[in-house]
Amino acid sequence: MAEIKLVAETRTEFGKGAARRIRREDKIPAVLYGHGSDPIHVTLPGHQTMLSLRQANALFAIELDGKAQLAVAKDVQRDPVRNVIEHIDLLIVRAGEKIAVEIPVSVTGESAPGTIHLVESQTLHVEAEATHLPRSIEVSIEGLEAGTVITAADVELPANVTLLVDGEHIVVTVNEPQAEPVEATEEAGETAAVEAPAEAAAE
Repeated sequence: MAEIKLVAETRTEFGKGAARRIRREDKIPAVLYGHGSDPIHVTLPGHQTMLSLRQANALFAIELDGKAQLAVAKDVQRDPVRNVIEHIDLLIVRAGEKIAVEIPVSVTGESAPGTIHLVESQTLHVEAEATHLPRSIEVSIEGLEAGTVITAADVELPANVTLLVDGEHIVVTVNEPQAEPVEATEEAGETAAVEAPAEAAAE
């Protein structure tokens, strides 16, 4: 996995007011932590960081005072209304170590004709090498018939990735589309038939 370089600055101001000022300067408040070190409060370049976070489980090389630290985003706090990033928690990692992460599920293929699939779990909780985190885990539904249930244990994981969730955890189901009840359809038709003359009379 290619590292994404971000140049950070040490943050000395704290509180909501300071955070607002930082965001007005197109920067994002963040904290680096892990491996027993004291948390390091920094600011990151806003636009570049936002674009980088579109990649799931991106590996960052955070450069601070001329030194680089490898890190992954463990928590991204967003404003629910404006959808702007308010704060990022970055976990310091090292080459070769394994960490627990949520990997997005990517469904491939098409189920049997006349069926639909439902993704019950958008991510899978796994353990993987911090510097080789998969962007997604593919789950094939090619040709699967209605009634098929794919559990976490059925999913083929990439090399060096270990499942942390229960194997019986349901990931994808394949079903037949539910037709609208006949009674409801007839009632809708009757209602429309009654309303039509009333509307004509009103005109």
